[in-house]
Amino acid sequence: MKKSTLILALGLISVTSTALADNSFSDQARVISSEPLYETVRVNQPVEQCWNERVRHRGRPGSSSYTPTIAGAIVGGVVGNQFGKGSGKDAMTVAGALLGASVGNDLGKRPERGYVTSERRCELVDNFSEHEELVGYRVKYRYNGKLFHTRTRHDPGRYLNVRVSVAPSGDGYDFREYD
Repeated sequence: MKKSTLILALGLISVTSTALADNSFSDQARVISSEPLYETVRVNQPVEQCWNERVRHRGRPGSSSYTPTIAGAIVGGVVGNQFGKGSGKDAMTVAGALLGASVGNDLGKRPERGYVTSERRCELVDNFSEHEELVGYRVKYRYNGKLFHTRTRHDPGRYLNVRVSVAPSGDGYDFREYD
């Protein structure tokens, strides 16, 4: 029972759609006015902005020199060699060199004042722009003495193609075709 009802319903739908398809045709309507429609579009095109920034550093620029330490060791070794006698002379030379190296190292260190360099920094910054974009046309047209409105993607020109369907109106009419 359900299967036969479904088949009957599908048959009626296909007959009705065929009948309606046969009752429609294309025609042309006279365009009364065609007004372009614009939409504001906002676009972001980020740009890179760079600047030089002063940066403070601790210590001295460049590498530390070992010259004060070496010079202090040589001077301390010479002085220590002058005070020692016999086998103690070697010990005094070594002790003088170590003490001189330490003093030279301390004298070679200046107070850390720091230094400043210029470093380049960059960042992306939003850059929005707006422009008007054509999105279609508001069209007013006349067909068979009546005014209609629609929206189209392109300017229709002087005439607009329309699809016309014809069907009886009111109750009591059947939809069979007669020749």
